[in-house]
Amino acid sequence: MFGPRDSRVRGWFMLDSYLPTFFLTVIYLLSIWLGNKYMKNRPALSLRGILTLYNLGITLLSAYMLVELILSSWEGGYNLQCQNLISAGEADVRVAKVLWWYYFSKLVEFLDTIFFVLRKKTSQITFLHVYHHVSMFNIWWCVLNWIPCGQSFFGPTLNSFIHILMYSYYGLSVFPSMHRYLWWKKYLTQAQLVQFVLTITHTLSAVVKPCGFPFGCLIFQSSYMMTLVILFLNFYIQTYRKKPVKKDTQEPPTEKDVKNGFTKAYITAANGVMTKKAQ
Repeated sequence: MFGPRDSRVRGWFMLDSYLPTFFLTVIYLLSIWLGNKYMKNRPALSLRGILTLYNLGITLLSAYMLVELILSSWEGGYNLQCQNLISAGEADVRVAKVLWWYYFSKLVEFLDTIFFVLRKKTSQITFLHVYHHVSMFNIWWCVLNWIPCGQSFFGPTLNSFIHILMYSYYGLSVFPSMHRYLWWKKYLTQAQLVQFVLTITHTLSAVVKPCGFPFGCLIFQSSYMMTLVILFLNFYIQTYRKKPVKKDTQEPPTEKDVKNGFTKAYITAANGVMTKKAQ
């Protein structure tokens, strides 16, 4: 469908056939379903030590990919507006090697969801969460096979930077004593939205001024990133823009709400001390 694969990545681990990527995706989805059934009547696991190491590992991997992508694209003299697949020589291969790690990191990040299952945080296993993980892993198998360098470098560079912040946040959130300092969660979502918009802008810049990068790939990437903008924007609105419930529209108390002649609203508790308003 897409034409011949890029010969420079032939023989690279998990790239020659789509079957490993497909089966690992199926195993991931089955693990969510079966894992939730298994944990239904079992206590949630803490996993504090494992989570600390995991988040530290992803943070360090993201830092490596960020630095290596900056250095390799700089070495190849990459054009920020549009960069083709063949003009930078060895630097293109260097970029492709980093992007392979980026593809592989999307497999490792399936553990995000598995940890949610084991900790019984099912409210965080949303459509957005699963869609993002599944689509990224599968799309990047295609990217590595057909467009493993050139214009493809920009999104992973931004995403690696965002992941340094995000997995640092996750790592700190494992410790209850650190929760008071983690006031910046909503700014992570804002940063992700900015990342998507910048990636779309960068992708479409190659449509405005072509340089030989496959046109269909540019349109597909822009369309996919738009789905992430819509889903993340909806998440942001639902999470951080909810309107407070008005207190002056309370309904009259029912008979069940009255005890010893006083309503529940009439008797209040503060700091463990019961107080009753004067009649």
